[in-house]
Amino acid sequence: MTTPLIDAFDLHKSFGATRAVAGVSLRVAAGEIYGLVGPDGAGKTTVMRLLCGALRLDDGFAEIGGCDVRRQVERAREQIGYLAQRFALYEDLTVLENLRFFAETRGLPTQEWASRSQEILDFVGLAPFGDRRAGQLSGGMKQKLGLASALIHRPRVLLLDEPTTGVDPVTRQDFWRLIMPLLRSGDIAVLVSTPYMDEAMRCTRIGFMRGGHLISEGTPAELRHTLHGRIVELAGAPANLLVEQAQRDPAVETVERFGNRYHLRVVAGQTAAVVERLHTQIVAAGGQVELLRPIEPQLEDVFIALAESTAPDSSADVATRLYVTR
Repeated sequence: MTTPLIDAFDLHKSFGATRAVAGVSLRVAAGEIYGLVGPDGAGKTTVMRLLCGALRLDDGFAEIGGCDVRRQVERAREQIGYLAQRFALYEDLTVLENLRFFAETRGLPTQEWASRSQEILDFVGLAPFGDRRAGQLSGGMKQKLGLASALIHRPRVLLLDEPTTGVDPVTRQDFWRLIMPLLRSGDIAVLVSTPYMDEAMRCTRIGFMRGGHLISEGTPAELRHTLHGRIVELAGAPANLLVEQAQRDPAVETVERFGNRYHLRVVAGQTAAVVERLHTQIVAAGGQVELLRPIEPQLEDVFIALAESTAPDSSADVATRLYVTR
């Protein structure tokens, strides 16, 4: 990896007896997008706030663009564009007035903010709405204004905390069409937290967090490969019979619903035997098998497995927040 723009080592933060972040280390270089994934309460937002200096580290070390977040917090913040889960727009101000406020807050000289505002509004597609009050914007347009505000001062590091939660799928796609070109210049590093697996797949690398710990890290392909040859897809009827028969098989570790199908995680080396055995048993029990085949694992499969390995009997809360978007 080239010199990282985000360099964090052994980050710790507690709130009373609660350890929100416990020894997290990560590095993100220019041109990379690093995705933090995990259930609610995993510590993702706390990591973001530690990196931008909104929270003080209990222990550990963090640099943004070579600036120590503890000792040079203002210089570090100058290099960060931060979009929180709930972006605080000034709804009585127009789009341009909002941008001017954030530009001046970031120290952008008066002679630069107007031209930069027009440039960034063209980029996010809000140029025709500069005089519209922020409170009159749609949810997707507010999201774009939030991104514009985060980019107004040309940051080297972009921190995005679940930026697309609560918006429709089309708007989410539009948002990512804006993010990806930023990386092609090779001048900016992006750290994003997301519960959406299609968004995680866009990341250069992914870190899975749970209980304040970063428990696994890798490219999407590397993470999926950890379960290579161990996922079987099952569909048929009736559903309760399929689940019952699958759960009875000693080589099936988990049965998870994916839309109108089920993913079975099986013991390594037992895939072919499980497929043959289950088909026979389901038909013998009066069920119908529409689909029963080995498939390549999805990120959802990997993250559910990771959650189980670190906290037994806890896969359910992970599954409800790692959204399947196929």
